[in-house]
Amino acid sequence: MHLFKYDRRHTLAAPLGALMRQHGADLLADADCVVPVPLHPRQQRACGFNQAAELAAHLGPPVVQALRRIIATPPQTGLPAARRHGNVRGVFAPARPRRGWRGRGGTMRGARVVLVDDVATTGATLEACARVLRGCGVREVRALTLARVVRRESP
Repeated sequence: MHLFKYDRRHTLAAPLGALMRQHGADLLADADCVVPVPLHPRQQRACGFNQAAELAAHLGPPVVQALRRIIATPPQTGLPAARRHGNVRGVFAPARPRRGWRGRGGTMRGARVVLVDDVATTGATLEACARVLRGCGVREVRALTLARVVRRESP
């Protein structure tokens, strides 16, 4: 995961995406499309690629860039849960789907969407994106991530 996310190993997208496709088969089976969590353009230039979009390309259903990140935020890494939710409030907005979406006259209304990200920690980013998608008339939003951070209670 670290090599893919921080060392820009694009070639890992295919095998990691295959793992996601296998483990998320139930979520993907009747999905109309997958929507990657977007990066702000400045963040994408700095990273060189959007990890969520790279993974989404290997999941099967059409990839739709239905969201855009309108505010560049500091990384969520290291932030407590309350700050993570505040950090992504108002950050995402609808984007007119450009590629890969043929159904429903090009709108997301009534769609079953799988939202894709690389890592889920508190779910703040996924919740913020899902809120925007539901506001666009998406019928059902499911989430699929490569990894989930699990915090253990102190003994």
